[in-house]
Amino acid sequence: MRLYVATTNSGKLRDFAVAASAHGIAIEPLAGLRNIPPPPEDEPTFEGNARNKALYYSLRAPGMAVLADDSGLEVDALHGAPGVRSARYAAEGPAHPVFAPGLRQDALNNRRLIADLASVPDAERTARYHCVLALARDNRILLTAHGAVEGSILNQPRGTGGFGYDPLFFLPHLQRTMAELDLETKHPLSHRGRAFQSLLLKLQRLREQSGNFSF
Repeated sequence: MRLYVATTNSGKLRDFAVAASAHGIAIEPLAGLRNIPPPPEDEPTFEGNARNKALYYSLRAPGMAVLADDSGLEVDALHGAPGVRSARYAAEGPAHPVFAPGLRQDALNNRRLIADLASVPDAERTARYHCVLALARDNRILLTAHGAVEGSILNQPRGTGGFGYDPLFFLPHLQRTMAELDLETKHPLSHRGRAFQSLLLKLQRLREQSGNFSF
C-alpha cells in the first residue's frame, strides 16, 4: 500500500514514515507539491482544514490515495489557542521584544507561547496536541481519523528533538518533553501517531467490507 502525503514538512513526513513502516505501508511526499499553490486553510477546525487539503490535492494526483493532515496545539488557559493557527501563531500575534529577527518560525511560536502564558501557574498550563488526518482519492474523502495526546506547557524549552512546540510540551507520566523523546518512544503516543493508528484500523475495516478496495 502506498499513500502520498500532501506536506513538505520533513518532520511530519518522518513521523508518518516511521508509523507506517511497521504496517507495510509506503509513505511518499506528493510529487511536485512545492509547485502547487496551497489551498486556503481558513476552516475553524482541524478536520475542516484536513478535509479541504486532502480533496484539493487529490484533484492534482488522479487515482492516488492522498493523505493530508491538520494539527496543532490547544492550550486550555488560552481557550484552545493557538489551535488551527499553531503554525503561524507568532506571525499573527502582537509584536513582542522577545521575537528577535532571524529566528525560525518554530522558535518564534514557542517564544510567543511562553510570553502568553507568563502569568499562568503551572497547574493551569494543561494542553493537548490534536491531529486530524483525511484520506482522499479523486476528490472524494475516503476516511478521516483523529488523534490527541494530553500534556502541559513548560515555561522554558527542553530537548532538541522533534519540531513545533515539542520542546515546551511536557508529558507528566514520562517526565519529559516531546523534544526529549527518541523516535521509537514518541511515535506511538504522539497525536500524529495515534491518528495514523486510527486511520490504519479504519482502512483495514474498509478493506474487509469491500473486497475490491485497494490502493
